[in-house]
Amino acid sequence: MRCLAVLSLACALALSACGEAPRPGRAVYMLLDTSGTYTQELKPAQQLIRALLASLNPGDSLAVARIDTGSFSEKDIVARVTFDDRPSVANQQKRQFKDTVDRFMKEVRPSPYTDITGGLLQAVEYLNEKNPGRKTVLIFSDLKEDLRKGYVRNLPLSMDRVEVVALNVTKLRSDNLDPREYLGRLDHWQGRVESGGGSWRVINDLDNLGRLLPN
Repeated sequence: MRCLAVLSLACALALSACGEAPRPGRAVYMLLDTSGTYTQELKPAQQLIRALLASLNPGDSLAVARIDTGSFSEKDIVARVTFDDRPSVANQQKRQFKDTVDRFMKEVRPSPYTDITGGLLQAVEYLNEKNPGRKTVLIFSDLKEDLRKGYVRNLPLSMDRVEVVALNVTKLRSDNLDPREYLGRLDHWQGRVESGGGSWRVINDLDNLGRLLPN
C-alpha cells in the first residue's frame, strides 16, 4: 500500500510539473488600435468580429480590446466571452457581445499614444488563462508604437503557441518617403513574436479575412 501511495504521489507531481493540458477549442483576442486617425480604419474589424461570432463554437472564447496609451490593463478589454454549450444561451451571449462592440465603435475616441506591447502582454495573459488548443491574437494597427514617457516596454514577449496575425497594416505618410520604415515595423514585430515562441503573419487584403475563421 505504501508503494502505491508513493507512486500516486509521484504521478501527481509529474502531472503538475507538466502543467495543465490545453483544453479543446480556440480563443481569439483582438486588439484594436485607437490612436490618431487609425480609428477610421476599424470598420473591417467590426465586420470580422461579426463573422467570428457566427463561426466560433461552444467552449470557444473571444475578447476585443483597445490599444491606447497604457494597454496592459483589463480596463482596455471592451468585451469578452466564453460561449456556453447551450445554443440559446450562446446566441444571447453573441448578441450582447455584438451590441457592446457596436457601442464602442460609435463612441471610440483617438488616444494620444500607442502601447502595442502592453496590449500583447494583456492578450497573452488572457489566452493563457483560457488555455485552449489554439490561441490567436488579431491586431488591427499600423504597428507604429508610440509610448508615453515613463512606460517601459523593452522586455521579451512570451508567445508560446500563440498565433499573431497583423491586419490592415496601413502605411504612414513617412512610409511613402522611405518604405524601409514600413518594412522595418513588420520585421520588428515579427522578430519579437517569433523570438518569444509565437507565429506571425500579415494579411492586408481584407477580402481574404475568411481565412481567419475557424475550420
